[in-house]
Amino acid sequence: MKTYVVSGAASGIGAATAALLREQGDRVITVDLRDADVVADLSTAEGRADAVAGVQNLTDVVHGLVPCAGIVGVAGADSAKIVSVNFFGAVALVRGLKPQLAAAGTSSVVLIASNSITGMPNWRASTAELCLTEDEEAARADAADADPLTVYPGTKAGLAWWARREGVTEAWIGQGTRLNSVAPGSIDSPMTEQLLADPEVGPLVAAYPSAINRMGRPEEIAALVAFLLSDASSLMVGAVVYADGGTDAMLHPNAPERWAL
Repeated sequence: MKTYVVSGAASGIGAATAALLREQGDRVITVDLRDADVVADLSTAEGRADAVAGVQNLTDVVHGLVPCAGIVGVAGADSAKIVSVNFFGAVALVRGLKPQLAAAGTSSVVLIASNSITGMPNWRASTAELCLTEDEEAARADAADADPLTVYPGTKAGLAWWARREGVTEAWIGQGTRLNSVAPGSIDSPMTEQLLADPEVGPLVAAYPSAINRMGRPEEIAALVAFLLSDASSLMVGAVVYADGGTDAMLHPNAPERWAL
């Protein structure tokens, strides 16, 4: 039995991932604002410290970590808070639990990106760039007056790039911890319901093409996450895996749109 940590585990992809890992016979420690083993607010430095300490009080070893907690970029959302939760909340968990990940000998982190990093035009690249400096104050200031719809992909691109940049270093793979990310498309979840209900964003989301003519299901992403957590994916380091029913391939049939800095 292995021990995994999943944030944002109260609903959506996080809940499906926690359920699948438990079905496999593993121990799952959940982190969320409610209905979790560790209740903490990842939007603040204090909340992140509480989350890390809460997990550390429950285990000395973490075989895998899935930071799923996130805020969607609907109209009226706090763009600065999207930055704090989506990027800095996730990275703080990864860095904070690094000793427990290293203690496992071999471990895996799966970050949740989004196919919006290639599927949505004109998103806020400056937010992603500032996230990568890990200067939260600057990244929040950049995002504060921006449309939350454009900030959301910026935070998700930041996560994907961070996993690629850090994943190949001695500090991570050199210590036995693999960093990868998953880029889901539209998933039938409370987050997508919020998007579809938004009068501005909803039509854009509904217009995204799908080769399978349906939204994805949380359990389909959970299955991919479980694979990336497992030893079967041992060769995968710094990967960004799209799971979007073919949306990105339909939008960019010859080659993915350039998304690297």
